[in-house]
Amino acid sequence: MTLTPLPDAEAQCAQLAEQLRPRVGPDTTLIGIYSGGAWIAERLRQLLGLKEETGLIDVSFYRDDFAEKGLHPQVKPTSIPFDVEGRHIVLVDDVLYTGRTTRAALNEIFDYGRPARIELAVLADRGGRELPVAAQYNTWDVTLADGETLVLARDDAGHLSWRLDHE
Repeated sequence: MTLTPLPDAEAQCAQLAEQLRPRVGPDTTLIGIYSGGAWIAERLRQLLGLKEETGLIDVSFYRDDFAEKGLHPQVKPTSIPFDVEGRHIVLVDDVLYTGRTTRAALNEIFDYGRPARIELAVLADRGGRELPVAAQYNTWDVTLADGETLVLARDDAGHLSWRLDHE
């Protein structure tokens, strides 16, 4: 299946911000999953006018397939610069697929404390769930052919865009 043209990722960020706006309160904070989710969370923080710094999370060590895949060569440090205890956290990722990345992120967040609520926001949901995970906020349900992967890219100016890779 060829997706042409791919949606405008910047416009999708604006749509996601509008979905989130009614639910954002003083206890709301964002945590983005590296790398695409981290970029989107930073953009959402700007669009929503949130003052608190965005949390950034790398789930490499929390994945249930770590033994199979090994360590990703570009592991980034997790940074959660706020107390998660009792907070409303919006976990942000670019693509929701099997649910395993989300599960790993939840495990890591709970190592920092017990939030009041965690919601998931993604730009794209490609189905194929292996775990009971669903996004509360989503701008695009997409079906990909076998061997296709959706990748969010960021250029030097910080502009986000989609590309479709073939295995």
